[in-house]
Amino acid sequence: MKRCSRCHFVHDVPDWKCPQCGHFPQQRGGITALAPEMAEGGAGFQPEAYASLASLEAGNFWFRARNSLIIWVLSRYFQGFRRFLEIGCGTGYVLSGVATAYPEASLTGSEIFSAGLTYAAKRAGRATLLQMDARDIPFIDEFDVIGAFDVLEHIEEDEQVLTEILRALRPGGGIALTVPQHPWLWSLQDDRACHVRRYRAGELREKVTRVGFQVLFETSFVSLLLPAMIVSRKLQRRSHSDEEVLPELRLPKLLNGLFEGIMNAERQLIRAGIRFPVGGSLLLVARKSEERA
Repeated sequence: MKRCSRCHFVHDVPDWKCPQCGHFPQQRGGITALAPEMAEGGAGFQPEAYASLASLEAGNFWFRARNSLIIWVLSRYFQGFRRFLEIGCGTGYVLSGVATAYPEASLTGSEIFSAGLTYAAKRAGRATLLQMDARDIPFIDEFDVIGAFDVLEHIEEDEQVLTEILRALRPGGGIALTVPQHPWLWSLQDDRACHVRRYRAGELREKVTRVGFQVLFETSFVSLLLPAMIVSRKLQRRSHSDEEVLPELRLPKLLNGLFEGIMNAERQLIRAGIRFPVGGSLLLVARKSEERA
């Protein structure tokens, strides 16, 4: 079910026109804009970052390995899901991976900035795309699974987002989240990515539990590569360059392939039951109660 952003009336009209107050959200390039005042960006936002990401993701070890881990965890905990929402879908790289793995699923992707949705529309053509503020999700009991992959660290009100996600999930539905972790890994990359936090140990679990979810699975990843990450971060702290940080991920082909192989081995260990206590990132899966509120 949808919820009108103006009068909060709950309805299921396909074109978003509220049958109660008549409000019809703006359309931008054929995409429904639910928070149009935020669509063009804010402090620190760089539209050109999407072009850099779109050119990097498909060949980069980190994005490829994270996608594989996400697809595995969806298959383990939510096999057969029908409706999936990705919050902060960016250029659509994860969404396109989910579309390939689950061709029968109904997919929705949301992004706060319109610039990202231009790329997502090309990559995940069959998905419904929305320009949306994650702090105000206009759905109730709608989705089987909601994913937010390296999104929450950008938002001050992360618990508000988690509460909105809970309401948008059907009873028994679930979430899959990835976030950067360990504040001691903070570097120029976090500053330039407009992060507001790297999560402390146990912090995400506490917040997810507090809003009403039951945690099913949690592990660090980018763990075997943590020593290399620490060295990289220390080098960044010594740098005073104002250059965009994505070149850190543009590795020589051989090194990129080596790192991907290491992360693939790490994923196999996770699949075998090993849970890493530390790592550059954290993956958490949780479920909403089967009982309706």
